[in-house]
Amino acid sequence: MRRGPGRRLPVLLAVLPAVLLVVLLVVLAAVLSPSSASAAPGTADPRPTADPAAPTPTAPLPGGPPQGSGPGGVCVGGAGLDTRGTVVVEGAPPLPEGLAAAGWLVADAGSGDVLAARDPHGRYYPASTLKTLTLLTLAHRLDPATVVDGTAEDEQVEGSKVGLVAGGHYPVSLLFQGLVMQSGNDAANALARAFGGTAATVAAMNATAQALGAYDTVAGSPSGLDVAGQSSSPYDLALFFRALVADPLTAGILLTPTAQVPPVEGRSPGYQIQNENPLSGYPGGLGGKTGFTDAARHTFVTAAERDGRRLVASVMDTENRPLRAADQAALLLDWGFAVPPSVGGVGTLVRSAADVPVPTPTPTATATPVPSATPSPVAPAGVAAGPPEAEDGDAARGGWAVALGTAAVAVAAATLTGRRRARRRPAPARPGRRGPPA
Repeated sequence: MRRGPGRRLPVLLAVLPAVLLVVLLVVLAAVLSPSSASAAPGTADPRPTADPAAPTPTAPLPGGPPQGSGPGGVCVGGAGLDTRGTVVVEGAPPLPEGLAAAGWLVADAGSGDVLAARDPHGRYYPASTLKTLTLLTLAHRLDPATVVDGTAEDEQVEGSKVGLVAGGHYPVSLLFQGLVMQSGNDAANALARAFGGTAATVAAMNATAQALGAYDTVAGSPSGLDVAGQSSSPYDLALFFRALVADPLTAGILLTPTAQVPPVEGRSPGYQIQNENPLSGYPGGLGGKTGFTDAARHTFVTAAERDGRRLVASVMDTENRPLRAADQAALLLDWGFAVPPSVGGVGTLVRSAADVPVPTPTPTATATPVPSATPSPVAPAGVAAGPPEAEDGDAARGGWAVALGTAAVAVAAATLTGRRRARRRPAPARPGRRGPPA
């Protein structure tokens, strides 16, 4: 038999206060929970990671990339670089026209002074500029004379290739040249295999980045092919390239003009490869590394030296028109060399993670004694004179706790009262029916 509205209403009125009581108690528990408070300054924030199992990104992130930071949220290189816009050192000439990239940076590689930047810590897809980190990571960990056999996987790798074939025998030294000169994804694949596999190589790359203080970088592949979560920044690319040009081994690889790929009988004739750095003719150029994917668009990092002064420039997320990424980098180098070294910088390139300050947790506020005309009683030894003053967050939570606690008590009282009244007040009988038993 269905209950009419007259029978359901008392039930709802009796249950509703109990439901409200439960809701209020849940909210009260959430307010009082330590996890609901913001993390204390200096606590370790979870570092971003790449996810090769996720769908491969095919376009730049909508709305732009997230902004990276160091441990505890610090801005690596100084507060002046904590911007999504453009910053320029005081006393510098106007920036050149044609800088269309979403993120870029130009810095003095010697002093570390960042002369100008746009979104320096934006975590963009790096494309093949990430190969600078691959080279930096493996150059001194693999014997250049070690011979690596080509595989079918090398042949089938996506994107730009040197031309490795299954059955070929390639020394590590040549693979490094192919990695940089031709941006060979097959060379990156073979080098990773020589190191112990892709997972081991990516882990070593991320460790290298962390050691350098390049906290915006998350490596997900040795080649720079897009992986969900993979990233680098104009700032981090400058760190990598500065380290490469300072090391005679890697600096020599960057400037190698040509290299010879050996023949593979029945599969491939021997042939020569050339360095495809688009700024190979730039005065004082120290090398460069290009990159392009659908998600990263065009990226580039380079360095040059004039009169004993070295500059490094990086460009990310741009198109070939009106100016190629390399041409924008050349403009930045020209402008940077015109900036007097004495003006300093808007920030600095760190040498390592040791240069990145780690904020210390803010100590808990304690009550400050207030002078009074009436002396306060002295508490016995070992007994606190009273609770310390709460911090602002604690006080706010305490206020909410009192308010919610009061509301909970009121609801509980209302619930009990409602139940008592429900027992005393018989439901009115509907016409034609007898009321419920007394």
